[in-house]
Amino acid sequence: GAAPAAAAPPPPPPGPRLVAPQAAAFSASGAAKAMATPLRKSGGAGEFELVLQDSLSIGDGAGANNPFLQELPDALTKVVWDNTLSVSPKTASEKGIQIGDVVQVKAGDVAIELPAVLQPGLHDGAVAIELGYGREKAGRVGSGVGRNAYPFLALGSAPKVSLTPTGARYDELAIAQTHPSYEHRDIVRETSLAEWQKDPRAGNPKLEGSLSNDDGSPLSIWEDHKYETYKWGLNIDLNSCTGCGACAVACHIENNVPMVGRREVKVRRDMFWLRIDRYYGEHTHPEGADYDWESTAFRSDEHAAWLQLAENPTVVHQPVMCQHCENAPCETVCPVLATVHSREGLNAMAYNRCIGTRYCANNCPFKVRRFNWFQYPSREMDGKRDLDLVALALNPDVVKRSRGVMEKCSMCVQRIQSAKSEIVRQGRQPTDLRDGDVNTACAQACPSDAITFGNQIDKSSALAKANEDPRKFVMLDFLNVRPSVSYMTRVRNSVDV
Repeated sequence: GAAPAAAAPPPPPPGPRLVAPQAAAFSASGAAKAMATPLRKSGGAGEFELVLQDSLSIGDGAGANNPFLQELPDALTKVVWDNTLSVSPKTASEKGIQIGDVVQVKAGDVAIELPAVLQPGLHDGAVAIELGYGREKAGRVGSGVGRNAYPFLALGSAPKVSLTPTGARYDELAIAQTHPSYEHRDIVRETSLAEWQKDPRAGNPKLEGSLSNDDGSPLSIWEDHKYETYKWGLNIDLNSCTGCGACAVACHIENNVPMVGRREVKVRRDMFWLRIDRYYGEHTHPEGADYDWESTAFRSDEHAAWLQLAENPTVVHQPVMCQHCENAPCETVCPVLATVHSREGLNAMAYNRCIGTRYCANNCPFKVRRFNWFQYPSREMDGKRDLDLVALALNPDVVKRSRGVMEKCSMCVQRIQSAKSEIVRQGRQPTDLRDGDVNTACAQACPSDAITFGNQIDKSSALAKANEDPRKFVMLDFLNVRPSVSYMTRVRNSVDV
């Protein structure tokens, strides 16, 4: 007889339909039209349109009782432990508002008072406030931090508000970065897409002069370090970094870095092993303007050229940690050899030898070393302390540092040692760590994969390949400290509109 007919295949299970991706197009004319269009009118008698936004650190308030998030600087304002009123520099100049001035924001029957910060790039007809603060029952850490702006949501979308300086100053305002300019020093390198397409080294010129001896060996006061198996390093792509701060929080938690509270941050005693510097429009220098520009402290008569630039600035974020220099300036000045160079290229710290002279911090050109002024984290943070959180958050693989010693990024040396133990259990040799066997907390947490960690000696590693890219540079290379942390030149795909 004839073979039975094959059964029809079962219908595919219900689910999302996949759509082929399409390349996006950028309309320069549309962008120009949007920039020229005034803000829409909304109800209310106020002069400014209010923008309410979730905090970039504690979200909508769900993270208000987490000190790691409260002390994380805002990506743009760099304010910690508070929410603020953001106004444009031009508006602040017209209203006579300075950073830290307490301003009343009012719409109808709703009014709150907040310290002001000046935000380049913000529309002159708009002001912004972060939500999530001012909670009364957030917990022992988060209660009473900041001001509650949620009542403005009841007034509808983008209500119109009035601003009234109260004449008071909020002296407790803590800002982690108070100078937004790198003074045209060789810290951040930028170029345009068109220039980069012409020359892969665009924006990244070679250093003039020689940092080598006649025989080609690196110029150094030390006998050059010899590395047999490992030389650890980092590469950070400035194109990918968004300044979100995930790396900084991951570093805090992994390495038992203590929270110090608003007052300590205010007096420059923050303990961040990894900070994220934010700069505005430095690569464009208006004619007639000085080099020492303060994008957040304008006077219209003194900084007219910069006021125009602040209307539409460019922004760059740069994570900075210990650079683990080959010619480390800190190592030359420590009287007790508490900071030394390891056989794997790390600038190591022997905490039990440190006597707290702080010579190393003074001699570090990158300012990445921290001094324990108090017995953190058991000391109260401005009256706020959660000992349960402190106990539960500690990483048992990393020692707590005591008062009076220096500390800084170790490139997660505890993870490196743990990975060596793991491959030994697998039957491999401790000298057989491969690319991907170990990673730093910051690189692991980065959502945009901006940070690459690895062994510089292993030429097949992702780090070694990144360091061969023409965009690769090191900060302050003219100092000849030879950092093990490198960066990628920022390439901007800008369109003239």
